[in-house]
Amino acid sequence: MDMELNNVLSFFKALSDESRLKIVGVLASKERSVEELASLLELRAPTVSHHLARLKEIGLVGMRSEGTTHIYRLNIKELRALSKQVLAIDTIVTIADTVDGDSWERKILTDFFEGQRLKEIPASRKKREVVLRWLCEQFKRKIRYTEKEVNTIIGRHHPDFATLRRELIGARLMKRADGIYWRPEDEPALARLQ
Repeated sequence: MDMELNNVLSFFKALSDESRLKIVGVLASKERSVEELASLLELRAPTVSHHLARLKEIGLVGMRSEGTTHIYRLNIKELRALSKQVLAIDTIVTIADTVDGDSWERKILTDFFEGQRLKEIPASRKKREVVLRWLCEQFKRKIRYTEKEVNTIIGRHHPDFATLRRELIGARLMKRADGIYWRPEDEPALARLQ
């Protein structure tokens, strides 16, 4: 995974410079020497050599010698392969796996709870959903609870157990029938929070 991320970063870093992009553009039509590129792009030869070295590192540019002159060419096959690899949906999704998806939820819980006590019911639907998922985790799966038991469990965390009980039902995190409550088997797939 780290290797994939490094490949993607190297690709975008190499092409994130205007001069390097121009070099790639010029080389796409014809091979050129450092001196030709420097003249065409109005850059100094050492600057062009530096940019060519960066492009060569990731395989976008190849070089051949003609006597004492180095001639550079765009490696079109490698450009296509790299762009296909870098822009593939699987690669992009894999990179996103490094993001801690639960950090936002943990921040919400930290903001709205003092220990196990809910300071206030969030007004924002998304924040309230995080709090409700946490409350839902206070109930064991495959256990049936009376309304009084539900009120007692929720009451440990916030005094407005009636509102929170209704919210848990509305969010489909709990089911109710004949005064009995339980966590459904088909509970929405939501992140588990500690």
